[in-house]
Amino acid sequence: MSLESVRAFFAQKAPEIRIIEKTTSTATVAQAAEAHGVEPGRIAKTLSLRVGDRSFLLVTRGDVRLDNRKIKAAFGGKASMLDAEQVQALTGHPVGGVCPFGLATPLRVYCDISLKVFDEVVPAAGATHTAVRIDPQHMADLVGADWVDVCQQPAETPATASGE
Repeated sequence: MSLESVRAFFAQKAPEIRIIEKTTSTATVAQAAEAHGVEPGRIAKTLSLRVGDRSFLLVTRGDVRLDNRKIKAAFGGKASMLDAEQVQALTGHPVGGVCPFGLATPLRVYCDISLKVFDEVVPAAGATHTAVRIDPQHMADLVGADWVDVCQQPAETPATASGE
């Protein structure tokens, strides 16, 4: 279902966006950055989290870590990662291919403001070898995401960033 649900999502909501399929795995940030020829920060990783009894997705830059204090302030408690089985059941996507598109279950989606420095990011597209290239604001608009500030600052801002 995963890749097909993402294909259907884009066919309906953004037919101009093309899914990129690679022959090698892009399941990790490092693999994806190498395969797509971008710095790790441009890889938009999608984390499947739970706070209390609420599960949601958080899309962040590939080169940042969550800030636990900011998470507690934004979501009202300590966040825990869902396990691979829970991720697959809720999103319909395998770990390494999780994205906010074509979800099996309606989930709240948040995007970390760290993505806004880029004019284009590369999130997965429902499989461990697929992705799309998309403007972060367009991605957030397509999935109805809210912007949050829940990550630590990256070590340095890349020279290729758009400067926003």
